[in-house]
Amino acid sequence: MRTRPLPSLALLLLCGGCAGWQSALDPQGPSAQALGQLLHGFVLVLAAIWLAVLVVLAVALRRRSRATPQAADRHAGIAVGTACVATVLVITGLTLASYVTTRVISAGAEAPLVVRVRALQWWWEVTYPGEAGPDVVTANEIRIPAGRPVRIELSAADVIHSFWVPNLAGKQDLIPGRDNVLTLTARRPGQYRGQCAEFCGMQHAHMAFMVIAEPPEAFAAWRAAQQADSAAPAGAEEAFGRQVFEQKPCGACHTVRGTEARGTNGPDLTHLASRATLAAGMLPMTRGALAAWIADPQTIKPGNNMPMVPLTPAELQAVSAWLATLR
Repeated sequence: MRTRPLPSLALLLLCGGCAGWQSALDPQGPSAQALGQLLHGFVLVLAAIWLAVLVVLAVALRRRSRATPQAADRHAGIAVGTACVATVLVITGLTLASYVTTRVISAGAEAPLVVRVRALQWWWEVTYPGEAGPDVVTANEIRIPAGRPVRIELSAADVIHSFWVPNLAGKQDLIPGRDNVLTLTARRPGQYRGQCAEFCGMQHAHMAFMVIAEPPEAFAAWRAAQQADSAAPAGAEEAFGRQVFEQKPCGACHTVRGTEARGTNGPDLTHLASRATLAAGMLPMTRGALAAWIADPQTIKPGNNMPMVPLTPAELQAVSAWLATLR
């Protein structure tokens, strides 16, 4: 079974509202708001400089035609000196503004809720360290309680990536061998799209994720549900799908708690169907999309690390049916 790659616009339309739109001009958290104010300040200052240069140029051209060579040289010297002083003052002011903004962004660095995000080509592993139970491990979605600062601990497994949720915070690089930290807060419930902002290979553009902010009680319920093992197969087809998954190479790369699958190379699939998208935002989470991805992942996302596993049509249908129940 082979599928043709869908254009990016078609994928967005297919995913509907789950993909969301991202914009640094629509801040929904204190860090993003501070960066937005800094951006607006930079734009206003640079626009004023541009207008000032045009005015000075117009005046200089008009006076040059009337002035003597000695006066023209004197005026040029004054203009150059004034420009140098103004440049030093502007750069100093913008640097101080950037410093103050950085201090504001780092103010919540000791937030109690910790989420570990590890970037790989081309997906995101998200881990919530266990507080009263096992760690919660998911992929390409970050659930957080609205109104509460969250400390995002960032690492990279292979190459340099960059974590960016424009509506909530600025960019932060993920560098192999060096851990970085970013604190973000969503003021209200909502879905905020993020992506890798550092070129990391041929599928860099298809390395998206979602930050889903929920009321604190909804987040607590989600986290408790994610700590449970996978649900038992509901019927004969799902049971057969689980058997195929465990017997084929799938279990060597993926973990599904409650089964014999204990792989760590790919995303944890214990509660796969609870996520909104598949393959780091490329496809909606439906049974049909699961079947298409399993049948030929290299056509949908060329270069990714998931091999094509030979399956009969019956096996493919059964595996996709079982995975679609893992909520």
